[in-house]
Amino acid sequence: MNIFILRDEEQFVQTGASLISGLLHTNPRATLGLATGSTPIGLYAKLIEMNKQGLVSFSQATTYNLDEYVGLPENHPESYRTFMNEKFFNHIDIQIERTHVPNGNAANLEEECLNYDRMLEEHGPVDLQLLGIGHNGHIGFNEPGESLTGGTHLVELQEKTRTANARFFPSLDDVPTHAITMGVASILKARQILLLVRGEDKAEIVHRALKGPITTECPASLLQCHSNVVVLLDQGAGRLFV
Repeated sequence: MNIFILRDEEQFVQTGASLISGLLHTNPRATLGLATGSTPIGLYAKLIEMNKQGLVSFSQATTYNLDEYVGLPENHPESYRTFMNEKFFNHIDIQIERTHVPNGNAANLEEECLNYDRMLEEHGPVDLQLLGIGHNGHIGFNEPGESLTGGTHLVELQEKTRTANARFFPSLDDVPTHAITMGVASILKARQILLLVRGEDKAEIVHRALKGPITTECPASLLQCHSNVVVLLDQGAGRLFV
């Protein structure tokens, strides 16, 4: 595991963007696992800038997103499909049919999960999986518990997760209670994992995840079992590593 503490936002996003663009230069048909949330927005903006400058192309790439809320219309402003379209896909040269986000409105959610796993098996493994980490140690929407599910599955969101995401909704009551998420086993199948963490409020959980015991009570701690993880921390998130 390679852990880097970056001095400022520009170095943070440039380092991540260089890693992804380098992969696409080597393998233009790479499969990328993508994430939502506030942390990767700067990275996506940098990649858009590089794409417009002709420094990287996504024209042959395929993407799979980690998760999606259940019950939000696809065009809802807080759906993860909307997020990805507005923050990234609509501004680069990717073919939209090569971008995949779980369908949180599928008539049969269990079948949707199985189909998503089938796609990942057929077109994987993911070459690079982008991750963030929740305040409770979740990756994707894999919440802490006595056990974890390996494949894509339906999950009930913990109150801590819903409270953290309430800032994006009119009220906590509007935050969905369930989501579809890739499982930890699916995430760990990626050839390389890029974990992005920003903010002093994440310092304790990221230190616990990367230096503490491996436990399902902190799902991100299972990243210690992967052979190729790159971690980018800003000064706040990395304060316990120095």
